[in-house]
Amino acid sequence: MGAPAKYFIVEAEAMPEIFRKVAEAKRLLETGEETTVNGAARAVGISRSAFYKYKDSVRPFNDMLHGRIVTFQIMLKDEPGILSAALNVFAGTGVNILTINQSIPVNGCAVVTMTAETSAIQGSLEEVLGAVSASTGVIKCEILAG
Repeated sequence: MGAPAKYFIVEAEAMPEIFRKVAEAKRLLETGEETTVNGAARAVGISRSAFYKYKDSVRPFNDMLHGRIVTFQIMLKDEPGILSAALNVFAGTGVNILTINQSIPVNGCAVVTMTAETSAIQGSLEEVLGAVSASTGVIKCEILAG
């Protein structure tokens, strides 16, 4: 028989309330809504000791299987303002860009790989791809993963 599982994915309603409160306290600290552990713990109604006991063991799960996190690859002409215009298209559709990685331009073209969170997207991914692809200087835009 194999070793017991080290991690579990559990629906929030099925787990003890203390875990949900620790996760909320961590969120408050990460977003800057609270600046101290004491303030975050007090805001969610737990003790500091409970926060410290569970803080390293509780993490929210971002469901990437439902199209929330998407990796795009865009090939652009190497001209000033082209990347900025493409990014503005993404921003205008509610896509939240998480990472951007651009290669050094070769033969007048640069490849940009972006990871984005799409839960607030306005329209469909196909519409976003079409809008970005139609931007001046964009040679190709496609989804790599997500």
